[in-house]
Amino acid sequence: MKEIVATEQAPKAIGPYSQAVRAGGFLFLSGQIPLDPATGEMVDGDITVQTMRVMDNMAAVLTEAGLGFDAIVKTTIFLADLADFAAVNGVYGSRFAAAPPARSTVEVKGLPRGALVEIEAIALCR
Repeated sequence: MKEIVATEQAPKAIGPYSQAVRAGGFLFLSGQIPLDPATGEMVDGDITVQTMRVMDNMAAVLTEAGLGFDAIVKTTIFLADLADFAAVNGVYGSRFAAAPPARSTVEVKGLPRGALVEIEAIALCR
């Protein structure tokens, strides 16, 4: 059985997908791009600002599911430019003070709406 997790505190899906799905003891978070949940528009700013918005969006979905960043066991970071890795890593690392999750980071040709970063995650439900 699966349960859809959705919150108004994170951007609405811009396609046929859910913000997150709880199934088999895990929460699968769809990739978040730096959309402002209030406006549905991309945030203005550099890679640091965009990554902070992505992490805030992830936090909102996790909170709706009754979880925190400590429940995340795997993430995938998609970057439009791998040269942004250090800046993204700084923001990302601030959310995982102890026992960070497994992670993959890949450079991609493009991301939705011209985003510089997108992050998806899998969390362990308690």
